[in-house]
Amino acid sequence: MPFLFLLIVIGVPMIEIYVMIQVGSEIGAFPTIALAILTAIVGIWLVRHQGFGLLMRVREMTDRGEVPALEVLDGALLLVAGLFLLLPGFLTDTIGFLLLVPPLRHWIVGRYVRVIPVRPGTPPGGAEDPRVIEGDYRRED
Repeated sequence: MPFLFLLIVIGVPMIEIYVMIQVGSEIGAFPTIALAILTAIVGIWLVRHQGFGLLMRVREMTDRGEVPALEVLDGALLLVAGLFLLLPGFLTDTIGFLLLVPPLRHWIVGRYVRVIPVRPGTPPGGAEDPRVIEGDYRRED
């Protein structure tokens, strides 16, 4: 695990520098810098727009009395997308823009979270009567 962390911390910036140099040699230094700034601005605007939409869905769900657990995870991925879009570089921008695609985010959330459907009125434990609470007691006089 520490090796993987070290590989990410050192490897991603090295790849970003390499890609920036390659793009800069093709289109020039100033257009490369302008493109990096433009992708950050557009990406942050998209994250903000999708974040407000997500906030409205969470508000509607809580008003209906539902738990917005999957929407919270969706919001966490939006936060990661925003972080990647703020970092300078085309590789992180690509990952950030990919995380802005809602079906891809839903697939990622579904991949790591197993959703167990529960019948309405049935507690997750599976007991038929939700008013029954099992437990031990002791009478103290």
